[in-house]
Amino acid sequence: MPDAPPIILITCDELRADALSCYGSRVIDTPHLDALAAGGARYDRAYCNSPWCLPSRCSLATGLFPHRNGAYSNFRDVPLNADLPNVYSLLRGAGYHTAHIGKCHYAPVPYSRTRPDQSLPYDDFHAYYRGLGIDHLALQDDKQVSVWFMDDYARELEDAGHLSAYRDATWNRDNAKVFPFPGPAEWHPDSWVGRKSAAYIRDYASDQPLFLWVSFSGPHYPFDAPAVYYDRVDMSADARRHDPAEFDDPSRIHSAAYHGGPTGAIDGLAQAPGRATKNFSEHYWRDLRRNYFANVAQIDDMIGQILSAVEARFGLEPLVIFTADHGEMLGNHGLWGKNNCAYEDVWNVPLIVREPGGGTGRTSDALVMLVDVLPTCLAALSLDHSFCDGLPLRQRESLGGAEFVFAEGEGFLAVSDGRYKLARVAQGERQHTELIDQEDDPYEFVNRIDDRDHQKILTRLQAQVADLLMDTVLR
Repeated sequence: MPDAPPIILITCDELRADALSCYGSRVIDTPHLDALAAGGARYDRAYCNSPWCLPSRCSLATGLFPHRNGAYSNFRDVPLNADLPNVYSLLRGAGYHTAHIGKCHYAPVPYSRTRPDQSLPYDDFHAYYRGLGIDHLALQDDKQVSVWFMDDYARELEDAGHLSAYRDATWNRDNAKVFPFPGPAEWHPDSWVGRKSAAYIRDYASDQPLFLWVSFSGPHYPFDAPAVYYDRVDMSADARRHDPAEFDDPSRIHSAAYHGGPTGAIDGLAQAPGRATKNFSEHYWRDLRRNYFANVAQIDDMIGQILSAVEARFGLEPLVIFTADHGEMLGNHGLWGKNNCAYEDVWNVPLIVREPGGGTGRTSDALVMLVDVLPTCLAALSLDHSFCDGLPLRQRESLGGAEFVFAEGEGFLAVSDGRYKLARVAQGERQHTELIDQEDDPYEFVNRIDDRDHQKILTRLQAQVADLLMDTVLR
């Protein structure tokens, strides 16, 4: 193993683990990610540390839970502190050239400033991201952000003559965030990130070891795959999990969103007829899911190009890590998005690791978290990782996995031991507590919070939440 291997971190935004064929999908094939898994380790019980983009990404970058790094919300003005050690500054300090291509989202997007008729300046965000320790940045800071603001991708898209059409489609309320990309496939955001990344790797000539974070903003909504990818999707193999009776229970976190109550809060609510997600038609769900899976197939193609460039330039020297910041409900439970979701659809994410030198494919059912990614990178260089909330993945496995995994966000906290799951939402009028038994209820349709025979389990999980906060906030 080289002393300072190249490190290639590839992430997707809002990617379900079960959308990949190496995780069991039969709707699409993802041959390039399958090949990566065949030469590395596939973690089947990997969990993000927040169901929102910003706090999850900041946890990934710092190895710290959101309440520890302070970046706990997509909406409040709580950007990641540039003085806090992160993957860029730490690896730069170890002699690496640090590069990032694609989505960052380490600071809340100023949603209130967005306008349907123009894309606004984004220079301050670009400078802030660079200040985190990024030597080279090619910014495509989310599909919607790239039509709202002039990031690097938006500028090139405008020069190519396609920004106006993409902006119009993204703002069009009639399509409810489901539409084919209104331009050539090679100008889709994920194609741009893929080709930029592959070219950067092929042309890399520095003597410094390379750290590159390739950050696809898909398959996050809008569900906008290029139409040429539709034929890659076998919808006859698709099945949406949904029990309309689930939300007859008002204690469920998303009961109001499903039925149209005033306290509903889920990403797809603004597009739902009558602001009730139960009103989405089966035709709508089919189109949404087809676009999502087609986007995943597209991203897999781009990852194939990136991995080919990695092997041509570096052979099997690099540490390659693939994961996602969180998943997507995708119509399961009659919802789309991820806001306030502790369902496995969102919390459980893909995680594939190919260590330097490669290896034979193996699978792990150890409980691991995204806060384990930074310690894994640091351990590859024999650097200190004791300040992190996570552990190197090999060490985590040697200990039998995490005893508990946690997810956090603004007014949201969840804990799971791998079978029992406790989620609490406390956001003004939204006050909900759910207890799920995944063994007896694998699709998570029933809240056990009031069951007499689950009270000891409830007390045990509540104690873990208290211990988490006492250990890191009150010690």
